Amino acid sequence: MMFKIHVIDVKNQLQNYIWLIEETSTHDVIAIDPTEAHLVKAYCQENQLQLKQIWLTHWHKDHIGGVPDLIAEQQIPVYGPREELSHIPFLTHPLQHDDHFEFHHLKVEIIAVPGHTLGHIVYFIDALDSVFCGDTLFAMGCGRMFEGTAEQFYHSLNRLAALPPRTKVYCTHEYTLSNAKFALHIEPDNIAIRNRAEQIQLQRDRGEITLPSSIELELETNPFLRVESAEEFARIRQLKDNF
Repeated sequence: MMFKIHVIDVKNQLQNYIWLIEETSTHDVIAIDPTEAHLVKAYCQENQLQLKQIWLTHWHKDHIGGVPDLIAEQQIPVYGPREELSHIPFLTHPLQHDDHFEFHHLKVEIIAVPGHTLGHIVYFIDALDSVFCGDTLFAMGCGRMFEGTAEQFYHSLNRLAALPPRTKVYCTHEYTLSNAKFALHIEPDNIAIRNRAEQIQLQRDRGEITLPSSIELELETNPFLRVESAEEFARIRQLKDNF
């Protein structure tokens, strides 16, 4: 069985991406954090794909906005965080830490990562060496701390840092360039950060997507994965908020 990962650039102010996972023999797909329904519908139509599941990482509008429209005409199972049911009333499959489910024999593991929101979850797929991590871990950065504590967020990032180094990181926003500038500000002597920042600048100048990243690359170049305490995390998160 073969799987292919597609991306839809929402081209909105928040620079969202919608990730799709296709099972290539059936052309069945999953949409992850579908910001806008019309973009998913048009992409599926254009590429002869059939939407079979929707996965949500957390309740923010730019992640769930397209769901009501996508499920209006057909029954599509909607997976998402049990902790956020009150914010996401259309969830059909509420999930929590350590839950497992399958899509065409593809095993999916749920990891709870509170911090950005209290119920935030990520989808780890060992067979695809991939984690779909919403707004918890970004390329060279992490999400804002809206609901959780620094302690929770630090622990959540450690959970992701412990994934196999080869794991590809599929986050939901193209924030890599601004994250790179901040990373350089925090660790000006880190050569890996400097090299990556230059590479990212070239990619963005060419209008290219900078994702996916990998856990290995993040451990080398992401200041939020390189801190050694929740206190240190809180300090640089606050610096980033005001950067």
